[in-house]
Formats: sequence, C-alpha cells, structure tokens
Amino acid sequence: MNAESAHRRILLVEDDAPLASMVADFLTQHGYAPLIERRGDAAVQRILVENPDAVLLDVNLPGLDGFSICKAVRASYCGIVIILTARGEEVDEVLGLEAGADDYLAKPVRPRALLARLQTHLRHTTPAERASPPIVVGSLVINAGRRAVTLDGAPVELTTAEFDLLYLLAQHAGQPLSRQELHVRIHGMKYDGLDRSIDLRISRLRKKLGDDPTAPKRIKSVRGLGYLLTVEP
Repeated sequence: MNAESAHRRILLVEDDAPLASMVADFLTQHGYAPLIERRGDAAVQRILVENPDAVLLDVNLPGLDGFSICKAVRASYCGIVIILTARGEEVDEVLGLEAGADDYLAKPVRPRALLARLQTHLRHTTPAERASPPIVVGSLVINAGRRAVTLDGAPVELTTAEFDLLYLLAQHAGQPLSRQELHVRIHGMKYDGLDRSIDLRISRLRKKLGDDPTAPKRIKSVRGLGYLLTVEP
C-alpha cells in the first residue's frame, strides 16, 4: 500500500464475474478498496450514494448501459469515471468521453495499464499547490488547495479531470499549450495524435464556463497547436 492508494474506493461496474474478481484482487494488492456492482440499473444509485473515488464502467451491462450511467451521474458525481470498451473502437471511446467519462481503456483489461491510469487520475495536488494562493484569471478563480473554481463569484462544478486541465491552462494563462503537452501532463503518457479526450474535455469546460463554442473568448484554440486560457482585461 502507498499514500496514493490508501483508502481509495474504486467501484467496478462489470457483469463479467471472473474479470471483476481479477481486477478487484489486483486493486486490493495495490492498496485500493474495490467495490463491485454487476448491474447497470443499480450502478447509478451506488455511485451517487457511496461516492467512490473512481468508477471503472463497462459499456455493455444488464439493466442500463455504461454511457447512460455516466450521463446520469456526471452532473452530481465529481470523481473519476473510466469507461471500459469491449472492442476499443473509436466510436465507443468518443461516446464515453462525450457522456462525461474522464478516460477509457480497451478490453481485455491490462491490469498494470489500468493501475497507471488510476494513479495518474487520482494523484493528489502537490504540497506546493496546496499551499499556493489561488490563481486569478479575470473573473475566474482556481484554488488548487481546495480544488475549487468560481466564476464571477459563483462556484463551478467540475470533475477531477476537468479541474486538472483548467488548472494547467491557468498556470500558463495567455500562453498556448500544445495538445501533446496537455496530454502528457494530464494522462502521463505520450500523445498518439488520435486521442480526442483533451478536445472533448475542453468542450465540456467551455460549456461550464459559459464560453460560446462557436466563438470562444475564454479558452481559445490555437491553430495547429492546441489551446490557451485568455487573460481577461
């Protein structure tokens, strides 16, 4: 067990009993506290009531599919959601991210790859970040220590992954960051040129920050490069 995994509860929503048992055993060996739910129609209430640190969510489930589950909980659940796609097809990956998932993994699940993704997403802010003053960008205030965001004084509810991306952009406000750099900093791995998770997360951030997606003024696209958070006057 290490500090990152101690007391972290992971809800695995998976109807394949042998796979669920294998993943749960592996997570237990690495200090996590796995929970298992085999029915999709029971998963929504468990997520909202038990509020686990992360949810590993299969797509094809009895009762309710993984995409519908993610859409149902995303407005109220701020933890990590990782979609498990049966074929690893791009359409499943995009649907999952559009539903509000933070990441996706193709089946068959590779335990060490799953562990690496969990550790990246569940990483605490550093002591320096917790002690640092809030970042103020115009009417937007990002507090790393409390992992809280306000816009014009009103709180903005973000998922863990959305907060991480906005905080990274805020640290470099006014400077464009490439998709490759954002991907490496957020996911902890090299960008393959095809992954759309950053773009979809930007789209969700714009919506929550009231930024017009057709003519964004707060989070701008930089042609041929990536994105920047503008410095408001």
